[in-house]
Amino acid sequence: MIGHLVTSGTFSLDGGTWDVDNNVWLVGDDREVLVIDAAHDADAIAAAVGDRRLTAIVSTHAHNDHIDAAAELAGRTGAPILLHPDDMVLWRMTYPDREPDRALADGDELTVAGTTLRVLHTPGHAPGAVCLYAPDLGTVFTGDTLFNGGPGATGRSYSDFGVIIDSIRDRLLTLPPDTVVRTGHGDTTTIGDEAPHLDEWIARGH
Repeated sequence: MIGHLVTSGTFSLDGGTWDVDNNVWLVGDDREVLVIDAAHDADAIAAAVGDRRLTAIVSTHAHNDHIDAAAELAGRTGAPILLHPDDMVLWRMTYPDREPDRALADGDELTVAGTTLRVLHTPGHAPGAVCLYAPDLGTVFTGDTLFNGGPGATGRSYSDFGVIIDSIRDRLLTLPPDTVVRTGHGDTTTIGDEAPHLDEWIARGH
């Protein structure tokens, strides 16, 4: 079972701040659940979790709009926050005095309610960006690595266009074409819908 809510707040980096709407994803059943990207509104996320056991708060990357409710949610529930260590430089911009609870690594498998999510390290938008592939659900949670319409932004600090293209080509477009792409912002898409546009993205160069 996949749950979804949209929370609103701001994204800040490199001296600028923008209003954003974020997708928060929940994977689980009526007993336990995992949250992907605790964004902006701990109250709303806690309400979506309800009386289920929260097994983990997984951060696809550490831009503040994807983690700014994580510490509060963890404090309420006792759930660990998981983050790839390559994103610690970004994490500390939001939480200088609190570390994530566990490190994510490429190839890790997280299990909740009998569903396995495989961690794919997909740097480019951020150094420690990860996607979570759930083959049994036919879906991949891509954070800000791949959107409906192309790659995540790479115009700010700690991002790299060539790296994100490599991540998408090698780690995501190799998934089955009917895999549903559940993104960090905006609408879902599929691997099959995005794959034909790779050369266009490269030609565009951003």
